[in-house]
Amino acid sequence: MPQQYEHVLSSSDGPVGIVTLNRPRQLNALARPLMTELVDALEAHDADTAIRAIVVTGGPQVFAAGADIKEMADASAADMLVRNTIGLWDRARKVTKPLIAAVAGYALGGGCELAMLCDIIIAAENARFGQPEINIGLIPGAGGTQRLTRLVGKSVAAEMILTGRMLGPEEAFQRGLVARVVPQELIVEEAIRFGKEVARRAPVSVRLAKEAITRAFEGRVDDGIEFERKAFYLLFATQDAHEGMHAFIDKRDPTYEGR
Repeated sequence: MPQQYEHVLSSSDGPVGIVTLNRPRQLNALARPLMTELVDALEAHDADTAIRAIVVTGGPQVFAAGADIKEMADASAADMLVRNTIGLWDRARKVTKPLIAAVAGYALGGGCELAMLCDIIIAAENARFGQPEINIGLIPGAGGTQRLTRLVGKSVAAEMILTGRMLGPEEAFQRGLVARVVPQELIVEEAIRFGKEVARRAPVSVRLAKEAITRAFEGRVDDGIEFERKAFYLLFATQDAHEGMHAFIDKRDPTYEGR
């Protein structure tokens, strides 16, 4: 029987594990408790020999609208370094079974980064992808500057990261960010169907193929991710970052002073 969690739902459909982000009132904001449970659930499915592929979804309405800004708004650079919530993502990267992101609605900030950490993204017709951290005085901190650039190219990634522009599903497909676009009501069903298709293949072959693809895609990306993470934490030493986060919480325009 799957373990019960507070912030995620974990289940299975035959050989496919399903992990659903379950903070709908917070638009599945990726607070540390949710990330901890998400990684635990992924690792549990990874250790289950009956599971051959894993679907990660937020359901048909929203994937994840980003990090939990309230959790970070008053944090110092040292606080962020010590908490190292992003370190949980390193565990998710080590999951050996194929991860399929079923994205409906917003996949912003950490939500977009979580989708890109997966091996395959299937998008609903209402999906929206973006890295809007610049709007609150930050930058992506969980691989966004590295993976997005490799997936959609330097110019489009720069436009998205420097302005916060979002991609709709069709453009995301054309740019190579997602594998396919399906109707909103079929997003989870289609992801599970794809997972079952993968599950029919030889497990060791699938595991090694995933690792080979990841090595091709993320070769030397570790250096970039290390720089990105340090830069992300350093921004918590700036007044502008805290102004941006508090303005977001207060639903007002930020005033940046360059310090």
